[in-house]
Amino acid sequence: MVKRVRRPTRPPKRPASAARDPIELVTVLDLVRYAVTRFGEAQLVFAHGTTDPVAEAAFIVGEALHLPPDRFEWFAPARITAQERARILGLIEARIATRKPAAYLLGRIYAAGVAFHVDERVIVPRSYLGELIAGDLFAGDTSDGGGDGLAWKDPDEVARVLDLCTGSGALAVLAAMRFPDAAVDAVDISADALEVAAQNVREHGLGERITLLRGDLFAPVAGERYDLIISNPPYVDADGMAALPPECRHEPALALDGGRDGIDVIARILAQAGGHLTEDGGLLCEVGRDRPVLEARYPQLPFLWLDTEESSGEVFWLTADALR
Repeated sequence: MVKRVRRPTRPPKRPASAARDPIELVTVLDLVRYAVTRFGEAQLVFAHGTTDPVAEAAFIVGEALHLPPDRFEWFAPARITAQERARILGLIEARIATRKPAAYLLGRIYAAGVAFHVDERVIVPRSYLGELIAGDLFAGDTSDGGGDGLAWKDPDEVARVLDLCTGSGALAVLAAMRFPDAAVDAVDISADALEVAAQNVREHGLGERITLLRGDLFAPVAGERYDLIISNPPYVDADGMAALPPECRHEPALALDGGRDGIDVIARILAQAGGHLTEDGGLLCEVGRDRPVLEARYPQLPFLWLDTEESSGEVFWLTADALR
């Protein structure tokens, strides 16, 4: 008689949900640490409002828990509920699996400390112009050496601002906040983008001061003149478009693609801006890594290159006189 050997029983398979919901994570800081580890393992790219895995993790956890960004550290040791943990772990895994920018997963991003709604109809606001507009750039007359701003108008004297390629409307909103007496026109060629911009204008209560216009650059504002024109236009060159990381490929290509050398749209702005500026007006434009191309193409233009905390030589200022 053959004796039947009983196979040892295997331990029960751990449910997939358990792997995504480790009960060891009990505090806000635990979840941030866990996210940093997961993001590092997945080799994510951070270019949409955060610059490293720690900042990205804190952004996701803080937004999911509706914590004030400027007081995040106060809540770091706080315990979380099982429901909160499940939601945050889901966002962490979605960030890794989809490679979507965290701002799209949460529908929210901050620019110069101000919250804006975003989705995949617009690029995630991250322009260096936001820092310049909200900061000390326009500090009035600095001829006495008493400030770092442009020797230009006092912010209270700016009457009209034009934001070209407005996208989410973030720069238009920041400009309206910075220049309290200014009327702001914001132009974009994308109807989808203008829908997002309209939501942000409404949420910030600026509908009476910001006018959204659909069209190609200056076409909707023919004959109009402005004290200030700001623009974060498409400026990624062909090589850059081909090498975009997965995160950036979720953004509308229309808002990124600047043509073969990156300055197709910028060149059109330079050609027309002078005719839309007041006598003492100026153009503030972000151009990414296109500075060498611009300086070679326009040797006669006295570009004033402005630096920010995280950029050098990616934003220029030109006066109306220079553009004419």
